[in-house]
Amino acid sequence: MSKHGQGPRLLGRFRNGRIEEFIHARTLSASDLRDPAISALIATKLREFHELDFPGTKKVWLWDRLRNWLREAKRVCPLEEAKAFHLEVYEEEISILAKKLSGSHQHIGYCHNDLQYGNIMFNEETKSVTIIDYEYATYNPVAFDIANHFCEMAADYHTETPHVMDYTKYPGVEERLRFLRAYLHSSGKEPGDSEVQQLLQDVEKYTLASHLTWGVWGIISEHVNEIDFDYKEYAKQRFQQYWIRKPDMLGSS
Repeated sequence: MSKHGQGPRLLGRFRNGRIEEFIHARTLSASDLRDPAISALIATKLREFHELDFPGTKKVWLWDRLRNWLREAKRVCPLEEAKAFHLEVYEEEISILAKKLSGSHQHIGYCHNDLQYGNIMFNEETKSVTIIDYEYATYNPVAFDIANHFCEMAADYHTETPHVMDYTKYPGVEERLRFLRAYLHSSGKEPGDSEVQQLLQDVEKYTLASHLTWGVWGIISEHVNEIDFDYKEYAKQRFQQYWIRKPDMLGSS
């Protein structure tokens, strides 16, 4: 990533570690994501991230990762918990999403896949942003990455209840359009209305994949992480949002 101008510069390596550049910047807060100027910077940087070109096949990882995580969730959680979360239905739901959301018009890019505010740093002096923490980064539909970022606007991980998502804070249509126009405009071309609307439609549908991804992740994390975070309740909220939004996004499928 360092060679491609992303994140801190790699200054050196040794047997059991490495030395990276110190970034003179602060981590964003939840409210920063709503700042139009900062949001435009994020959109531009995300487009730059998506255009990274690495050797090998640009394969979509989303669906295989979801299926693998679902298998792991079923393995680590007790039977009663698996039944309570209705984990048996999600294999089919993943297949439905993979079929409904895939399309030849979609752009596949190198995606961060976890663009929450804690993974973005802002330099006050240069007015620039840096995307950090690439543990989930893979090739995916760029609409999924943007959808995931929008979903993260409902989160504030620095409250007394960091697991609670407030979906009234999900960005409204104008805020989403502003982000998408900044994202598309950063290529140097003025996007047409049809291009913007198509991306908006794709992004909204991919919020379903985001909710499933982090719902399943929450179940796994409840059993493998010791961080003081109510992963089970977090997973419950993500699954609830999936079922709430699915009829509007996909109809009765």
